[in-house]
Amino acid sequence: MKKELSPEQHEELLGVLKTRFEKNMNRHKGLEWAKVLAKLEANPEKLWSLNEMERTGGEPDVIDHDTKTGEYVFYDCSAESPKGRRSFCYDREALNARKEFKPENSVIDMARDMGIELLSEQQYRALQELGKFDLKTSSWIQTPVNIRQLGGAIFCDRRYDTVFVYHNGADSYYAARGFRGCLRV
Repeated sequence: MKKELSPEQHEELLGVLKTRFEKNMNRHKGLEWAKVLAKLEANPEKLWSLNEMERTGGEPDVIDHDTKTGEYVFYDCSAESPKGRRSFCYDREALNARKEFKPENSVIDMARDMGIELLSEQQYRALQELGKFDLKTSSWIQTPVNIRQLGGAIFCDRRYDTVFVYHNGADSYYAARGFRGCLRV
């Protein structure tokens, strides 16, 4: 699969990202769009991944600038877990273990195919400092190996103005549970 945007897609995505950047300055105080744009233009494969985040309903936005690496950090900032990434079990092992009613994909496989990383618990909590997300949905997050080896996986949401971390069988999937990603550019 060609991981490249057409010139039209390229311009359209940059327009969407710029508008979102300007509308949500509280997420990236002190950062300049021109510098973010220059980084994006220099990394077309990352622009493809951002387009996948956008296409699946993630509404990616810049949330940080890593001064050590020079990378800009994008998270999915949609109010609810991205619609195009729901109803998936956690990973390939869980998907293969289902005997019937298999979902079409797994969270880990889709994130890998998109070129993004699943948010960690720390990243999810940092996102929640920027707004109120997942008030009606929930999002799978990176699961520690020891939990996954026992058949579980973890997810988060925000209820009662508090971020909760829960567990479920890794093979479970729900219409209101998706995943949020992170991309460093």
